[in-house]
Amino acid sequence: MKNHVNVAWKGNMAFDAEVNGFVIPLDADESVGGNNSGPRPKPLTLASLGGCTGMDVVSILKKMKVEPTFFNVSVSGELTEEHPKYYYKIHLRYEFKGNELDMEKLAKAVSLSQERYCGVSELLKKGAEITSEIVILD
Repeated sequence: MKNHVNVAWKGNMAFDAEVNGFVIPLDADESVGGNNSGPRPKPLTLASLGGCTGMDVVSILKKMKVEPTFFNVSVSGELTEEHPKYYYKIHLRYEFKGNELDMEKLAKAVSLSQERYCGVSELLKKGAEITSEIVILD
């Protein structure tokens, strides 16, 4: 399977990325010549990871008959100091709310996503330490 993304320059530091028929504006902040008209590319890497693992976890939990009332993946990353700057540490916080949530099933779903199904995680593991935690919110 092959994917294709087109990234068209719009002037200054702005680009439009066409992904699956959707357009995502990209830009830099004013300090480096941008107009702050869209997200930066590196944080979108974290969003891709959160979306990938989040979709896996939801799918796996449905098969386990676990239905949270709320689910959120908060992703933080630490960049290296030197160029090329990249995320060398990434932390995933899986947040759940619901009645009678089984921590073992939540942990299994997260583990399966991270170890078997999430291709974004697999790619990023090659250059970053990825840690995670599961939190059941009140």
